[in-house]
Amino acid sequence: MTTFRLPDLGEGLMEAEIVAWQVSVGDHVTTDQPLLTVETDKAVVEIPAPYAGTVRALLADPGEVVATGAPLVEIDTGKGADTGAIVGDFAAPEPARPTAPVRVAHKAPARVAAAPAVRRLAEEQGVDLAALKGSGPGGAITSADVRAATSGLSGGAELRGVRRAMARAMAAAHRCVVPATVTDRADIHGWPPGEPPTPRLVHAIVAACRAEPALNAWFDGTRRQLHDHVDLAVAVDTPDGLFAPVLRGAEAAENVAAEVASLRRAVEARTLAPEDLRGGTITLSNFGMIAGEHAALVVTPPQVAIVGAGRIAEAVVAVGGAPAVRRLLPLSLTFDHRAVTGGEAARFLAALRADLERPAISGKEAGDG
Repeated sequence: MTTFRLPDLGEGLMEAEIVAWQVSVGDHVTTDQPLLTVETDKAVVEIPAPYAGTVRALLADPGEVVATGAPLVEIDTGKGADTGAIVGDFAAPEPARPTAPVRVAHKAPARVAAAPAVRRLAEEQGVDLAALKGSGPGGAITSADVRAATSGLSGGAELRGVRRAMARAMAAAHRCVVPATVTDRADIHGWPPGEPPTPRLVHAIVAACRAEPALNAWFDGTRRQLHDHVDLAVAVDTPDGLFAPVLRGAEAAENVAAEVASLRRAVEARTLAPEDLRGGTITLSNFGMIAGEHAALVVTPPQVAIVGAGRIAEAVVAVGGAPAVRRLLPLSLTFDHRAVTGGEAARFLAALRADLERPAISGKEAGDG
């Protein structure tokens, strides 16, 4: 009997949430056959079988968060292991049952459904598990349910998946980043009618990174790394939470609009690979597509800056000493003041605004093919 444990999924990830098992106890699996899917760092990852054999026990339930190295499944790799991708029973002598009890996947406990750690927490807090309504898979009681019972918060649900990852990322940013925000407005009245803002924003960010590279950088609290390329993370709002897929090599993108649209579709379909969400060197949040003028945004380490684009609107401004109605694009730049000076941020914002205020850029510059 061999126990397969949650493998290292890279990028320093320490845990994953079980999404679904694709095998059951008694199934015969082959090497590289899909075993289960897990969710970590906003991406859904499929984990294959590391070897052939017969599944004897599933050691984690859907919805359960397990640490790297924790046991996932027991596979009998002995003589009876099948190599033909047969799923289900076949006419062969049933192997001897192990004397030690094994855990059958998805089998509800005879009493209240709660993990041992949750039971210990409930005992310490004096909470009657039988009086709680579980928010976990299959109605299982979670540690959050126990804490809610002692805090007066009831009826809530423990954060899972994307929202849990978002909460942790925001908390980490709050702990270590020293944020500062500067704002401005770009006069885009000279843009051709109907020109979409996203390609122009991407082009302007690239131009600003060239003018002031200090904003296109990573900082770990001690060391700063400047980048000679722009891997732009683009914030995408969804009902499940916030995603920030990365537009690689934005300075060389051949069709920005199409590439950003492709990233958005992948977010909606949840087909992004983990690497599609990592390695951004600076972030764009075009929150003005929904509402809002300026914002103090959140910088996610190791990045040091995020650009915000507010709602485009007409306003009366002075042009040549006389009032005129112009289309204005509000801009926000939040930066990590540990690694970026106010002068560097202001120069970046000035370059960003100057590029956006150009009446037009060539198709090649705009990355529209």
